[in-house]
Amino acid sequence: MKLPRVLYSFYEHRLARTLAPEELPHHVGVLVDGNRRWAKQFGATTEEGHRAGARKIVEFLRWCHELDVQVVTLYILSTENLNRPPEELEALLDIITQLMCELQDEGICRIQPVGALSTLPAALQEQLECSARRTADNPGPHLNIAVGYGGRQEIVDAVREVLADAAARGESLTGMAESLSVEHISDHLYTRGQPDPDLLIRTSGEQRLSGFLMWQSAYSEFYFCEALWPDFRRVDFLRALRDYARRQRRFGG
Repeated sequence: MKLPRVLYSFYEHRLARTLAPEELPHHVGVLVDGNRRWAKQFGATTEEGHRAGARKIVEFLRWCHELDVQVVTLYILSTENLNRPPEELEALLDIITQLMCELQDEGICRIQPVGALSTLPAALQEQLECSARRTADNPGPHLNIAVGYGGRQEIVDAVREVLADAAARGESLTGMAESLSVEHISDHLYTRGQPDPDLLIRTSGEQRLSGFLMWQSAYSEFYFCEALWPDFRRVDFLRALRDYARRQRRFGG
């Protein structure tokens, strides 16, 4: 049994060595999918599946820190997820709260919550704000935690802010419509001021965005992994990075 582990470790180490720092993505987004299916597969409860997923998030961020990935966005709670059965939702929100506390203790990332945060329970909002403050000066990647997030809602909220800013300046609706640009929208997204994602990864074998970073992902590269999120390994991440490094990005050209 030891030989396979030794070979696996050798393969993982060799794979990591093939990745040149300049070839790595600056911003990685991940749809952390498959917690419930993982729980069902192992005869565990849904809550246990989400807790396994939370542990994997901490592990994943350590990998990102080691590889010097600068920005990470994790899609962990969509606006649609807020409609799940009350018992499951309550447990999930509690797990997210605990995850924020653990990430504070880890000290390997700077947390920024992104989403329609006003739709979240007050206690979770407070924890997210607290985590953002306490990790503001940490080393490691800038971590966008997408909670209560929906890509369509993000764009709607951005347009509303653009219109509100125009009204505050006394600009007419007609004038705003004539001057509206891509930059106006980008400057009012939840992720304003950040680079767009270079690489988006989705686990569990599903091949769709589910509203994740719809505006920002126009020129992103996509990588779909069969592993359920709690089973996602460092070697899976390294393979995604290798695949990204081999691609020639065209940015619409």
